[in-house]
This record gives sequence, structure tokens and C-alpha cells, in this order.
Amino acid sequence: MRVLLVEDDDGVADALVEALGANGHRPHRVARGADALRQHRDYDLLLLDLKLPDAHGLEVLRKIRRVARTPVLVLTASGDERSLVRGLRLGADDYLVKPVRLAELLARMDAVARRATRVDRADRTVRVRDVVVDLEGRRVTAGGVEVPLTTTEFDVLAALASRPGTAVSRQQLMDEVWGDAYLAVSRALDVHLAGLRAKLARPGLVTTIRGFGYRLDTGDETGA
Repeated sequence: MRVLLVEDDDGVADALVEALGANGHRPHRVARGADALRQHRDYDLLLLDLKLPDAHGLEVLRKIRRVARTPVLVLTASGDERSLVRGLRLGADDYLVKPVRLAELLARMDAVARRATRVDRADRTVRVRDVVVDLEGRRVTAGGVEVPLTTTEFDVLAALASRPGTAVSRQQLMDEVWGDAYLAVSRALDVHLAGLRAKLARPGLVTTIRGFGYRLDTGDETGA
């Protein structure tokens, strides 16, 4: 996998480049946000530090998301929850808290890459109320207007839409979206669900089942 590492700390960057190369990836490191904006199209995945010398990583992420869907895994400092939440809302696919553990980094990279390249072979369109979910085309409309979802927001909705009216547990949802519930983070799921609900602007469409999970509410009590 071609990996662009955006990291200004030489020690951290050198260690990550060496470890990624040793595990079969083709990493390239840049230290500035401006370099990431110029080069991101040439890579399969970005590892993006938030504290860069020329720009905040979230601003870099925002600009990338205007033009590309390249998977982005954010590297954040411990306790920087506000930036983490903003990053997920801006379209980051996942995050890791520094110091990064190599095994977890490699697993999360693989999971993000699988989600980004996964093609749903079920040629189906799910209609719930005035919301239409094109599972193959990965498009969503509400009231006839296309809703711009992030990759992860769509994956969450698709997992629910594939079984409308049926309760889906948090663990099952995280397992389907992240590829492995072990790799998922409950806080990340909460943020993506909040973003999904806000963009759909359909109160009650995604129902919380306290102590269990969620349901895409069809409005039919039989769940049909």
C-alpha cells in the first residue's frame, strides 16, 4: 500500500517509515501540510498528524476532503478529544492516539483500506420514508436531494439499511463498519452516528435502542 505519512517529528517519522516498509508498505514522509495537499492523490492512504508546522492537520483534512476520498487515518495527541471529534466530522476514516503501537496501526490501516475499496455486490436500493440508499452506488438522497456523507457515515447507514426495521447491536455495527469490533472505538461510532443523523435531518429515522444498539425505523411497527 502506498502510504503518505504527514509528520513533522523526525524521530516518530523515521520509526514509522521503517516499520511500514518492513511490513510491505511503500511509505513516503512529508513534514508539511502543504506537501500533503500537493501529493495526496498519489497515495492509497494518508497518516495525518494534527500538529504540523505550517497548518493544523484538520485544515489539511478539510481541504483534502473537498477534492478526494483518499482514506485518512489521523494521529492525535492523548486527551485531544475536541480535535478528534472535529476530525471524524470532517471525514477522517479513523484515528490513533500517540504513541502509536505498530500492531494496532497496521490493523487499522488494513481495516480502513478494506472499507475504502469494498464493493457491495448486492445491486439494491433501500427506500425508507423519503430516504433512498443506493448500496451499490454508495449514494444517499433525502427528499430527492443528495446527502454528502463521509465514507464511514455511509458504511454505518448501509449496515442499518441492509436490514431496515431490524435492531442492530453496537458490537455488530462496529464489526461490520470497521471490519473487526476489536478495532472499533465506541466514541468514533457515536460521532459518525451524530453526523449521519444531522445530515439526514430526519428525526427518528435512526432510532437508539437503549442498552443494545440502533434501528433504521421504517415507520412500520411490524418492521416490514
